Amino acid sequence: MNFPADLRYTSEHEWLRITEGNIAVIGITDFAQSELGDIVFVEIETVGQTFAANEIFGTVEAVKTVSDLFLPVSGKILEVNQALSNAPELVNNDPYGEGWMVKIEVSDLAEVDALMDSAAYQNII
Repeated sequence: MNFPADLRYTSEHEWLRITEGNIAVIGITDFAQSELGDIVFVEIETVGQTFAANEIFGTVEAVKTVSDLFLPVSGKILEVNQALSNAPELVNNDPYGEGWMVKIEVSDLAEVDALMDSAAYQNII
């Protein structure tokens, strides 16, 4: 499995990458997508909404289960990856690239520092 060192991770198996300033991209980890199996639908209808850290911002549906998506840090959802509407399997095929889920404006960058690094995340799985 792949756990890029430039990302931060949560115990709920989401990842976060700061792209510029306080803008971050979020998705689910390689471990999460492998546990879920074939992803058939991603539902995120929360653009423009602000959430606290660990609040549910959407769901991901696999053949056998539906799983909630938790925002790793507090912030406002700016954009949803529209490609997932027609190709949810991108989450399985490229969870850290084309399979990203949302872009957010992070409310407090200190919350990012509190997330796990790659080594710490690997220790919990």
